[in-house]
Amino acid sequence: MDVLTENKLQVRTEKLLSALAEGLYERDTAIRLSFLATIAGESIFLLGPPGVGKSLIARRLKYAFADGTNFEYLMSKFSTPDEIFGPISIKKLKEEDKYERLTDRYLPGANIVFLDEIWKAGPAIQNALLTILNEKIYRNGDQDLEVDIRGIITASNELPPRNQSLAPIWDRFLIRLEVGKIRNFQNLVDMMVSTEDVYEDGVAADLKLTKAELDKFSTSIDSIEVPAEVLNTLQLVMHKIEEFNQKPNNTDRQIRIYDRRWKKIIRLLRSSAFLNGRARVDLMDCFLMEHCLWSYPEHREVVREIITDAIRKHGYSLAINLNALKQEVADFEEDVDREIRIKNTIVEDQLLPVHERYYQLEKHSTQFNGELISIDQFRQLSTDDDAVTNFYDQDQNLINRIKTRKGAKENTIVTNFNGQLQTFALMTSQSERTEIIYKKPHAVVASFWDERYKKLVHYINQQQEHIQVHEENELAELEHHLFVDSEWAEVVKANLEEVKLALQNLQLRLEKLQYSYAEVRTDG
Repeated sequence: MDVLTENKLQVRTEKLLSALAEGLYERDTAIRLSFLATIAGESIFLLGPPGVGKSLIARRLKYAFADGTNFEYLMSKFSTPDEIFGPISIKKLKEEDKYERLTDRYLPGANIVFLDEIWKAGPAIQNALLTILNEKIYRNGDQDLEVDIRGIITASNELPPRNQSLAPIWDRFLIRLEVGKIRNFQNLVDMMVSTEDVYEDGVAADLKLTKAELDKFSTSIDSIEVPAEVLNTLQLVMHKIEEFNQKPNNTDRQIRIYDRRWKKIIRLLRSSAFLNGRARVDLMDCFLMEHCLWSYPEHREVVREIITDAIRKHGYSLAINLNALKQEVADFEEDVDREIRIKNTIVEDQLLPVHERYYQLEKHSTQFNGELISIDQFRQLSTDDDAVTNFYDQDQNLINRIKTRKGAKENTIVTNFNGQLQTFALMTSQSERTEIIYKKPHAVVASFWDERYKKLVHYINQQQEHIQVHEENELAELEHHLFVDSEWAEVVKANLEEVKLALQNLQLRLEKLQYSYAEVRTDG
């Protein structure tokens, strides 16, 4: 499918979805996800109280298809298979001794199905539904009837009881969505006073999908690419869910996701990418997992946080092995540093401050009054000219003023005392100082470093070019996703900007590193 065809499909899908949602209030997400599930060949469960339009969504959905037919039923504990799958054919039973149902106007004969209060269905109905959901086959007497059911929408005002009997059928509903009352008061008023027939088919004929088109869609969806950033994100989400499940306080509320559901999720993401006019799944599609991974209300916030965190921190980072790249650059820097930089430790005497403001004279003549000299005055002294200098006792009292200059020997002073020059040393302590000496690298080593530098820079350039192409082709459409709220686009963009900045910083570090050993080699 070329770009022009893809864009036409996206525009057509947008128009179709808008027509399906026309006249409905705050049901746009439910309509869009129900349509997406149908294209992907999956089912959706709607959780919500009576009277919020769950059955209306199913009735509207059939208008998306040129040959759309629907079947809907309100389950009760007294519901029988006859009411769902059709009555037994008396004629077949009498004349041919065959146990077959008349399915034309029942569930097996429809392509859009709505089953309300699904958890009240008995075991016989559940078992038949499992086969239909799994294989799109209904066992009618001794024949396997291939059904053309495109979407099954189920609903209830409660979740299934926490027991194993309903677990298999609950697991078959890939998308799970809560549908509540209209929240915006103006929308509620508009809905109440509207006289529009919401059950009327308002979808233009040229927008409706034919069976031939749906068959082509299915083949095209299978060929949609699932890139590294998406697979890595899914793997990280799996890991974070496992971490959540292993926490002691989550023993009774584990998020259980089995292999089949992950495979179905990939199909859903591919379907989303296809309808959005893309040849590959992107990180924006991954937000759809929010509707696929929860089993209980307390899971939803956890799942949303896990997905958002995975995309924000690791989306494109994992795809380009950013952490491994950072480590390789750090190792390179360490190797160069170890080879060309020699640390030389020097032990030297340093003046020892007293009371923070003074230096102390070492053992001196008992006739000379004064033990401390101001640090500031000492720094102003020179070896050529005398200057009147203050001397203090240990209590910091001024007790002497005399001409003084710095001595020829380091850390000494010379005073003119009683007409004689006397030298006094200032008290010091030994300290260590590290001096860096640069050594010329061996020619073979430098050549190896050059190759290493070129390889890393080439890889970074490749990733930068890939990101640039990716931005031009895909990021511009992030905020126009058909099935994901545009607010999540900022999460994807933030991760990409972070990766771009990290690549630029790594490239700069490599350039500085190459310059450092090249200069030593030249100077040597």
